[in-house]
Amino acid sequence: MFRWFSFLTYAVITAATPGPNNILSMSNGSRKGFRGALPFNLGIWAGFSLVMIACTAFCSLLSALIPKIKLPMLILGAAYMLYLAWETFRSSGDIQHQHTKGDFWSGLLLQFINPKIYIYCIMSMEAYILPVFQGQPGPLLAFALLLAFIGFAFTLCWSAFGSLFKWLFSQHTKAVNTIMALLLVYCAVSLFL
Repeated sequence: MFRWFSFLTYAVITAATPGPNNILSMSNGSRKGFRGALPFNLGIWAGFSLVMIACTAFCSLLSALIPKIKLPMLILGAAYMLYLAWETFRSSGDIQHQHTKGDFWSGLLLQFINPKIYIYCIMSMEAYILPVFQGQPGPLLAFALLLAFIGFAFTLCWSAFGSLFKWLFSQHTKAVNTIMALLLVYCAVSLFL
Protein backbone atom coordinates (compact mmCIF):
# COMPACT_ATOMS: atom_id res chain seq x y z
CA MET A 1 0.00 0.00 0.00
CA PHE A 2 1.32 3.43 -0.91
CA ARG A 3 2.21 5.70 2.03
CA TRP A 4 0.68 8.97 0.85
CA PHE A 5 1.17 10.87 4.10
CA SER A 6 4.89 10.13 4.36
CA PHE A 7 5.42 10.77 0.64
CA LEU A 8 3.54 14.07 0.61
CA THR A 9 5.21 15.20 3.85
CA TYR A 10 8.62 14.62 2.31
CA ALA A 11 7.71 16.15 -1.07
CA VAL A 12 6.12 19.28 0.41
CA ILE A 13 8.89 19.93 2.96
CA THR A 14 11.60 19.43 0.37
CA ALA A 15 9.82 21.62 -2.19
CA ALA A 16 8.99 24.36 0.35
CA THR A 17 12.44 24.80 1.88
CA PRO A 18 14.90 27.27 0.41
CA GLY A 19 16.87 26.11 -2.60
CA PRO A 20 17.98 27.65 -5.89
CA ASN A 21 14.47 27.63 -7.40
CA ASN A 22 12.73 29.15 -4.40
CA ILE A 23 15.34 31.78 -3.63
CA LEU A 24 15.59 32.94 -7.24
CA SER A 25 11.78 32.94 -7.55
CA MET A 26 11.53 35.05 -4.42
CA SER A 27 14.18 37.44 -5.74
CA ASN A 28 12.44 37.74 -9.12
CA GLY A 29 9.06 38.19 -7.44
CA SER A 30 10.46 40.95 -5.24
CA ARG A 31 12.08 42.74 -8.19
CA LYS A 32 9.55 42.17 -10.98
CA GLY A 33 6.28 41.36 -9.25
CA PHE A 34 4.38 38.10 -9.61
CA ARG A 35 3.49 38.53 -13.30
CA GLY A 36 6.98 39.65 -14.23
CA ALA A 37 8.48 36.57 -12.54
CA LEU A 38 6.00 34.16 -14.19
CA PRO A 39 8.12 33.37 -17.30
CA PHE A 40 11.03 32.35 -15.04
CA ASN A 41 8.69 30.17 -12.94
CA LEU A 42 7.21 28.54 -16.04
CA GLY A 43 10.76 27.76 -17.18
CA ILE A 44 11.39 26.17 -13.79
CA TRP A 45 8.28 24.02 -14.20
CA ALA A 46 9.24 22.90 -17.71
CA GLY A 47 12.82 22.07 -16.70
CA PHE A 48 11.70 20.49 -13.44
CA SER A 49 9.28 18.23 -15.35
CA LEU A 50 11.99 17.13 -17.79
CA VAL A 51 14.44 16.38 -14.97
CA MET A 52 11.80 14.48 -12.96
CA ILE A 53 10.89 12.30 -15.96
CA ALA A 54 14.54 11.54 -16.76
CA CYS A 55 15.40 10.89 -13.13
CA THR A 56 12.35 8.62 -12.70
CA ALA A 57 13.36 6.58 -15.74
CA PHE A 58 16.91 6.29 -14.43
CA CYS A 59 15.81 5.26 -10.92
CA SER A 60 13.31 2.76 -12.31
CA LEU A 61 15.91 1.18 -14.59
CA LEU A 62 18.55 1.11 -11.86
CA SER A 63 16.18 -0.43 -9.31
CA ALA A 64 15.11 -3.09 -11.77
CA LEU A 65 18.68 -3.96 -12.75
CA ILE A 66 20.18 -3.81 -9.26
CA PRO A 67 17.49 -4.69 -6.68
CA LYS A 68 20.07 -4.70 -3.89
CA ILE A 69 20.49 -0.94 -4.30
CA LYS A 70 17.29 -0.14 -2.36
CA LEU A 71 18.70 -0.54 1.17
CA PRO A 72 21.86 1.50 0.53
CA MET A 73 19.74 4.20 -1.16
CA LEU A 74 17.36 4.26 1.81
CA ILE A 75 20.28 4.56 4.23
CA LEU A 76 21.90 7.34 2.17
CA GLY A 77 18.54 9.05 1.78
CA ALA A 78 17.77 8.87 5.50
CA ALA A 79 21.26 10.19 6.29
CA TYR A 80 20.75 13.04 3.83
CA MET A 81 17.36 13.89 5.37
CA LEU A 82 18.91 13.92 8.84
CA TYR A 83 21.67 16.19 7.51
CA LEU A 84 19.03 18.50 6.01
CA ALA A 85 17.15 18.46 9.32
CA TRP A 86 20.31 19.46 11.20
CA GLU A 87 21.19 22.20 8.70
CA THR A 88 17.59 23.46 8.73
CA PHE A 89 17.50 23.49 12.54
CA ARG A 90 20.74 25.46 12.88
CA SER A 91 20.11 27.80 9.91
CA SER A 92 19.97 31.51 10.63
CA GLY A 93 17.09 32.03 8.21
CA ASP A 94 18.87 34.82 6.34
CA ILE A 95 18.01 34.75 2.66
CA GLN A 96 20.18 36.81 0.38
CA HIS A 97 18.75 38.38 -2.76
CA GLN A 98 20.36 36.94 -5.85
CA HIS A 99 19.95 38.48 -9.24
CA THR A 100 19.25 36.55 -12.40
CA LYS A 101 18.03 37.35 -15.86
CA GLY A 102 14.69 35.82 -14.88
CA ASP A 103 13.35 34.59 -18.21
CA PHE A 104 11.86 31.22 -19.23
CA TRP A 105 15.13 29.78 -20.53
CA SER A 106 17.15 30.67 -17.45
CA GLY A 107 14.49 28.98 -15.29
CA LEU A 108 14.52 25.89 -17.50
CA LEU A 109 18.31 25.59 -17.69
CA LEU A 110 18.71 26.10 -13.94
CA GLN A 111 16.97 22.74 -13.39
CA PHE A 112 19.73 20.76 -15.06
CA ILE A 113 22.32 22.02 -12.56
CA ASN A 114 20.10 22.10 -9.47
CA PRO A 115 21.23 19.22 -7.20
CA LYS A 116 18.28 19.66 -4.85
CA ILE A 117 15.75 18.43 -7.40
CA TYR A 118 17.82 15.38 -8.34
CA ILE A 119 17.97 14.30 -4.71
CA TYR A 120 14.26 15.15 -4.34
CA CYS A 121 13.37 12.81 -7.20
CA ILE A 122 15.77 9.99 -6.33
CA MET A 123 14.60 9.91 -2.72
CA SER A 124 10.93 10.07 -3.67
CA MET A 125 11.31 7.30 -6.21
CA GLU A 126 13.51 4.93 -4.22
CA ALA A 127 11.84 5.39 -0.84
CA TYR A 128 8.17 5.79 -1.68
CA ILE A 129 7.14 5.25 -5.30
CA LEU A 130 9.21 2.44 -6.86
CA PRO A 131 8.54 -0.10 -4.11
CA VAL A 132 4.84 0.09 -5.02
CA PHE A 133 4.82 1.06 -8.71
CA GLN A 134 7.98 -0.52 -10.17
CA GLY A 135 7.49 -1.42 -13.84
CA GLN A 136 4.32 0.68 -14.26
CA PRO A 137 5.16 3.52 -16.66
CA GLY A 138 1.82 5.34 -16.33
CA PRO A 139 1.90 5.80 -12.55
CA LEU A 140 5.64 6.54 -12.62
CA LEU A 141 5.13 9.31 -15.17
CA ALA A 142 2.21 10.66 -13.13
CA PHE A 143 4.35 10.74 -9.97
CA ALA A 144 7.22 12.45 -11.83
CA LEU A 145 4.83 15.15 -13.01
CA LEU A 146 3.26 15.39 -9.53
CA LEU A 147 6.72 15.98 -8.02
CA ALA A 148 7.40 18.68 -10.63
CA PHE A 149 4.02 20.30 -9.94
CA ILE A 150 4.60 20.36 -6.18
CA GLY A 151 7.96 22.03 -6.77
CA PHE A 152 6.40 24.50 -9.20
CA ALA A 153 3.60 25.36 -6.77
CA PHE A 154 6.13 26.32 -4.13
CA THR A 155 8.22 28.40 -6.52
CA LEU A 156 5.02 30.33 -7.27
CA CYS A 157 4.42 30.77 -3.55
CA TRP A 158 7.96 32.02 -3.01
CA SER A 159 7.57 34.36 -5.94
CA ALA A 160 4.19 35.71 -4.87
CA PHE A 161 5.01 36.04 -1.22
CA GLY A 162 8.77 36.56 -1.45
CA SER A 163 8.95 39.50 0.88
CA LEU A 164 6.47 37.88 3.28
CA PHE A 165 8.50 34.64 3.40
CA LYS A 166 11.66 36.62 3.99
CA TRP A 167 9.94 38.39 6.87
CA LEU A 168 8.47 35.13 8.20
CA PHE A 169 11.81 33.35 8.19
CA SER A 170 13.62 36.30 9.76
CA GLN A 171 10.98 36.90 12.44
CA HIS A 172 10.23 33.27 13.36
CA THR A 173 13.41 31.52 12.31
CA LYS A 174 13.79 29.17 15.26
CA ALA A 175 10.16 27.99 15.27
CA VAL A 176 9.99 27.49 11.49
CA ASN A 177 13.36 25.72 11.36
CA THR A 178 12.52 23.47 14.32
CA ILE A 179 9.22 22.37 12.76
CA MET A 180 10.83 21.72 9.36
CA ALA A 181 13.72 19.82 10.99
CA LEU A 182 11.39 17.61 13.03
CA LEU A 183 9.30 16.82 9.96
CA LEU A 184 12.46 15.84 8.06
CA VAL A 185 13.48 13.56 10.95
CA TYR A 186 10.01 12.00 10.77
CA CYS A 187 10.49 11.41 7.01
CA ALA A 188 13.91 9.81 7.58
CA VAL A 189 12.56 7.45 10.24
CA SER A 190 9.46 6.57 8.22
CA LEU A 191 11.63 5.20 5.41
CA PHE A 192 12.26 2.13 7.56
CA LEU A 193 8.74 1.59 8.90
